Amino acid sequence: MKYLNIIAGVTLLLFIGACSKDAGEGGNATIRGKLHARYYNDLFTVCLGTAYAPDEDVYIVYGDDFTYSNRVRTNYDGSYEFDFLRKGSYKVYAYSKDTTFSEPSGKFAVIQEVEITKSNQEVLVPDIEIVD
Repeated sequence: MKYLNIIAGVTLLLFIGACSKDAGEGGNATIRGKLHARYYNDLFTVCLGTAYAPDEDVYIVYGDDFTYSNRVRTNYDGSYEFDFLRKGSYKVYAYSKDTTFSEPSGKFAVIQEVEITKSNQEVLVPDIEIVD
């Protein structure tokens, strides 16, 4: 019986240790920010204006994930928000047009790295600046 209790205790400790949560959904933290754009002519020689960018995709990568974990669209004022996140490291990004014409796709990712260190934390990301 004594050995059975020891085995049960060790199994319980291993089970609890295996349940550690990584970055991702399931928490109470929030990451929010705004997407700001500079608008140019087709050759990127004349800036036509700047504004917060409505209805644009913003992506988030949880921890060391290989691909994006979630995507949202910006609001009318360029704001976005990712809710219900746990402690951990995140990358938030949006795509910008390539003004140097060196990227074959014509765009590249503008990335902000973010760290959530406690539950219920609200992290404000500095404006992500893109060219559109």
